[in-house]
Parts: sequence; C-alpha cells; structure tokens
Amino acid sequence: MYYAIVGEDIDHSLERRMAARPAHIERLTQLQNAGRLLTAGPFPAIDAADPGPAGYSGSLIVAEFASLDEARAWADQDPYLSAGVYRNVIVKPFRKVFPQ
Repeated sequence: MYYAIVGEDIDHSLERRMAARPAHIERLTQLQNAGRLLTAGPFPAIDAADPGPAGYSGSLIVAEFASLDEARAWADQDPYLSAGVYRNVIVKPFRKVFPQ
C-alpha cells in the first residue's frame, strides 16, 4: 500500500536542508530503484518553482510500504529529521486514484 509522508520544516531550514539533501536523495533513489516511489518533492516557501533563499516549508513523499508501521519507521530515519530540518512528520495511508 502507498503511504504519504509529509515533513514540515522548521523556520529558516534551507542551510540544514541543503547539508542533509544528498543523504535524503539517496534514500529516495533506493525507493525509486525498488519501484516503490510514486512521487516526492519539496513545498516551496513562496509561490515559485525556485524559491531561492526563501527555501522550503516541507516535503511530500508518497511511497509503497508493507505497513503503516514500516512507513513510519522509514520516515523516522529520514536525514532531514535527524538534521533538524523537519519539526514534524505525518505518515498516512494513501490510496492512488488518478492518474489511472
């Protein structure tokens, strides 16, 4: 089943986010290579594709896991969490409807 993982950034997280990004991307790449990643990306802090120094307000990951507990355990190991980028992480079951 798919699970949505929503990380909410602390204020002024950009420097920490950029430092932890390679490890964060490596984990997402592993999910992608295993065919388990549906989508992932950040929420720009302003209405712009490249928010520049405004940075990001959080991230969304939608990926396949065997259970909610497994998805939460995976999210708990995110480098953005351990680096202090995320103030909060929400993990919820996700049912893909579109596109079909």
